[in-house]
Amino acid sequence: MEKYSVSGRWTPDKWRMRPVAQMPEYADAAKLRDVERELLSFPPLVFAGEARELAAKLGCVSRGEAFLLQGGDCAESFAEHGADNIRDFLRIFLEMAVVLTYAAASPVIKVGRIAGQFAKPRSSAFERFGDVELPSYRGDIINDATPTMAARTPDPQRQIRAYRQSAATLNFLRALSYGGYANLENVHRWTLDFVKDSPQYRRYLDLADRISEALDFMRACGLDFRGELLRATSFYTSHEALLLGYEQALTRVDSTSGDWYCTSGHMLWIGDRTRQVDHGHVEFCRGIKNPLGVKCGPSLKPDELIKLIDLLNPKNEAGRLTLICRFGADKVGDRLPPLIRAVSREGKAVVWSCDPMHGNTITSARGHKTRPFDRILEEATSFFHIHAAEGTYPGGVHLEMTGKNVTECTGGGRPIRDQDLNDRYHSFCDPRLNAEQSIDLAFLLAELLKERRLHNHRSPQHFAGMS
Repeated sequence: MEKYSVSGRWTPDKWRMRPVAQMPEYADAAKLRDVERELLSFPPLVFAGEARELAAKLGCVSRGEAFLLQGGDCAESFAEHGADNIRDFLRIFLEMAVVLTYAAASPVIKVGRIAGQFAKPRSSAFERFGDVELPSYRGDIINDATPTMAARTPDPQRQIRAYRQSAATLNFLRALSYGGYANLENVHRWTLDFVKDSPQYRRYLDLADRISEALDFMRACGLDFRGELLRATSFYTSHEALLLGYEQALTRVDSTSGDWYCTSGHMLWIGDRTRQVDHGHVEFCRGIKNPLGVKCGPSLKPDELIKLIDLLNPKNEAGRLTLICRFGADKVGDRLPPLIRAVSREGKAVVWSCDPMHGNTITSARGHKTRPFDRILEEATSFFHIHAAEGTYPGGVHLEMTGKNVTECTGGGRPIRDQDLNDRYHSFCDPRLNAEQSIDLAFLLAELLKERRLHNHRSPQHFAGMS
């Protein structure tokens, strides 16, 4: 591999000196600069202390002391921004976290793909609509999904709207997380009406009953739950750092540490299409102190991964770097073990997370982009078993999911068939697990976590404040 130099002082704009992939071309450069200057004057969306707190918790995940649940929309939409959508997403996320926490007997770190996940990489710069070829839809922060040239032309002003929607979403999430809605005593109230007939609903109610009985017992013993321990939960945000001008404009120096943090989200990740070591996305991310993720696809070689780790985490800090593996059910058995062995051999501190969504995308017989639930589960199961064989810790999952009753992925406990996909297929990008399928997957993952716990004689070490 060609040597890549990182000499010289890092600055937030240094990425502009490197090649970049998956970036839109704006027709009006002056308008783009005006938007980026305006963003530079806006308040931060998240704070450096919150990002440091998440990094510390991810450090515990890297040591096998906690589990990472990361998930949310493929790409957030301007049209679907509303209180009900945000609340329903958080409800299903909290349910999943409870199921996983109970099985793992260790904390679950909750990180949403939300409040910033607006941009999407695409395999082609153009797509066809009959005889018409148009620029690809790249997410609402860049252009509109409507198939017209005017709608598909990148508009920098959309970044302002994305910022404001992110701020409103974060405000509501914080209110729900710390205002009592996420109180564990509300475990029965998080269920959504349309999942009450699902096969897993009774299992969830049984689990909720056991939790309520345990709380009643502890209360009878004199424990006081009026404080923060059960009333609130820590919920963090994440997105792909794709639109670098937007990310640069929201990058600020932390007054307490003197370090640079990107304040658009607590955690950022680099996509499988933008992880070139000498390109702009790696250059930008290596200089910010936020926890980072790297999507690891089938083409990633072990020596390339070690180079990426050295660039993005030169101090080998636990919790700094999460490797999000997205191979596909048919490739994970061949591609994952060599990466694990290289990382272990070099003594790198990382979080291993499984993205069982992106490598299992197919086109259905009726032409819908979909993901079969059995293939999603197969990759996740293989991920756990491979780590067990290698003596390493399967630290988390990364899912595209929604709290809505959509029909985008086939299969599940109450199976969606190919002919059902057209009923409620709402995603403009990739297919998502619906709420019922998300709970199905949570219970199946819980079995894997429980199996690992029962075969692991080392007790997990909990740490204070990981709610």
